[in-house]
Amino acid sequence: MLLKQFEEWGINLMLKKKIRSINFKTLLYLVIFSITILLMLFLSQNILLKFSYEDYQEKKMANIVSSISKLSVSELLTDLEAIAYDNTVCIQYTLNSGDKILYNTLMVGCGLNKNNSQITSLMDEVIASGNDTSNIKLINSVSETKALLSGIRVDDGYVFVYSTLEDIDGANIVLKGQLIYITIIIIVLACFISYFLSIKITRPITNITKKAKELGEGNYDIQFDNSDVLEIDELANTLNHVSKDLSHIDELRRDLMANVSHDLKTPLTMIRAYAEMVRDISYKDKDKMDKDLNIIIDETERLNVLVNDILDLSKMQADADTLCLEEFDLVEVVREVMKRYEILKTTEDYEFVVALPDKAIIKADRSKIMQVIYNLVNNAINYTGDDKKVFVTLTESKKEFLLEVRDTGKGIKKEEIPYIWDKYYKSEKKHQRNVVSTGIGLSIVKEILSKHKFDYGVKSVAKKGSTFYFKIKK
Repeated sequence: MLLKQFEEWGINLMLKKKIRSINFKTLLYLVIFSITILLMLFLSQNILLKFSYEDYQEKKMANIVSSISKLSVSELLTDLEAIAYDNTVCIQYTLNSGDKILYNTLMVGCGLNKNNSQITSLMDEVIASGNDTSNIKLINSVSETKALLSGIRVDDGYVFVYSTLEDIDGANIVLKGQLIYITIIIIVLACFISYFLSIKITRPITNITKKAKELGEGNYDIQFDNSDVLEIDELANTLNHVSKDLSHIDELRRDLMANVSHDLKTPLTMIRAYAEMVRDISYKDKDKMDKDLNIIIDETERLNVLVNDILDLSKMQADADTLCLEEFDLVEVVREVMKRYEILKTTEDYEFVVALPDKAIIKADRSKIMQVIYNLVNNAINYTGDDKKVFVTLTESKKEFLLEVRDTGKGIKKEEIPYIWDKYYKSEKKHQRNVVSTGIGLSIVKEILSKHKFDYGVKSVAKKGSTFYFKIKK
C-alpha cells in the first residue's frame, strides 16, 4: 500500500514537471492562441459579417442617390442606365405624366414591376410625400428578402432605385464547414510548431543547466556555448562572466589563506624562537634578554597590526563600521602620519618628499583617512625603486583637494590595475622589499574611500612607478 502511494506521488511529480516544462507551455500557448484567432474569425463571420454587409450596401445606395441628385434632366435618360448596370441595381424613372422608364429590371430579385403591390404602394407613398429623397428598408413580400428602396425627386418626376440585401446565410454555412477543417489543421500545425520550437529553445537551456550544475560543483573552467537565441546567448555570456569571476575569487581565496597563514606564522615563529632563547640562554645576560624581548614585542605588534587590519576590513565589508565625520586639517594628518616613518630615513635610507599647502580643511572620518594615507605610504615604500624615494603631494583646486602618493618602482601592468584593490591580490611582480606590509592595505583603502564616496584610483607608467590618489570635495 505504501509502495503504491509512493508510485502515485512519483507520477504526480513527473506530471507537474512536464506541465511546468517549456515544451508543454509552448504547446499550450500556441493552441490557446490558435483557438482565440479561430473564435474571433467565427464571431466576425457569424455576427459582424451581416452588419458589415448591410452597412456597405446602405452606403452604396447613399452614393447612388447622391450621384443621381446631381444629374440634370437632360443627363438622366443616358446616365441612369449606366448607373443601374454598374452598381447592379434596378431603376424606375416615373414621369409626372405617368409614363415609366425602366432600367435593369430584369436583374434577379428586382421588385420594381407592376406585379409587386408592396413595392408599388411604397412608391406611391414616396410620390405623395413630395420629399426630395426617401430611403426605405423593407422585406420583399414576394422573395422574402431584405431590400433597400430610395426615391429621388427630379423636375419632371421621381427616380426610384431598388437594391436587394442578398442573403449571405448560404455563404456562412460554407464558411463554417471550412472553418472546422481549418481549426483542425491549425491545431495540428500548432502542435508541430510548438514541438520543434520547444526543442530549439530547451536544448540550449538544458545544456546550460547541466553546465551550471558543474559550475556549482566547483568546475570554473566550464564554457557555456552560444545558440541562435538572443536571450539564451545573453544568459550564456553572463554565466561565462560569472564563471571567470568565480575562478578569480577562488584563486584569491587560496592566495588569501596562504598569505594570511604565512603572515601569521612568521611573527608567531619569531615570538616562539626568541621566547625559548630568553628562557634557555639570554635570561642570564640582561642586555641580551632585553634585546630578545624587544624583538618579541615588535613581532607581537606586527601580529596585532595584521589581525586589526583583517578585523577592520571585515567590519567595513559587512557595513558594521560607521563613519564619524568631523572637520579637520588634512595637512596636519599627513604630517602626523609621516612622523611614523622617520626611523626609516636613518635605518633604511628612505627619502620622503612631501609637498603640502598651509591648510586643507575637510570633512571626513579623521582616523579612517589617516589609515588610508598610512596604507598608501606603506604600499609605496614596499614597491618604490632602488632610489628609495616616496613622494607625498597634496594639491588644492577650486572644488577639491587631491592627495597623491607616488613611488619610483616598476609600475603596474594595465591588465592588473582592476585587481590591485582585492585582498592579497597576487601579482607576478613581487615586492621590491617588504619593510611594512599586511597584504590587505589597498583593500582597506578601497573600502574607506568608497564609504566616504571619494574618487580614487591609480596611474602607473612602466619602469617609472605608480601614483595612488584620492580626491576630497571642499
